[in-house]
Amino acid sequence: QVQLVESGGGLVQTGGSLRLSCAASGRTLSNYNMIWYRQAPGKEREFVATITNSGMTYYADSVKGRFTISRDNAKSTVYLQMNSLKPEDTAIYYCNHDQYWGQGTLVTVSS
Repeated sequence: QVQLVESGGGLVQTGGSLRLSCAASGRTLSNYNMIWYRQAPGKEREFVATITNSGMTYYADSVKGRFTISRDNAKSTVYLQMNSLKPEDTAIYYCNHDQYWGQGTLVTVSS
């Protein structure tokens, strides 16, 4: 059974930064792709960023150049560094691997 636990969310002003973490247990995640999604109030869940097992990264256009996804395989943890945050980044951020999801961490960006 794989468990994913996100942390690092909070309230930040426009232009600020946050780093989200997703700690995984139950599987050696170094062999797998990991994905961050987000869901804003009243909107559907959307793709944010992914990192492959080889370290390749891909981003949604809306976050490209501002967000950075990375992984520490020794710690079974995936990170999402978010810089230059905007109010439209306000959402619950979820970590995903295969059919497994974390509980989400709330990011609120005030204007």
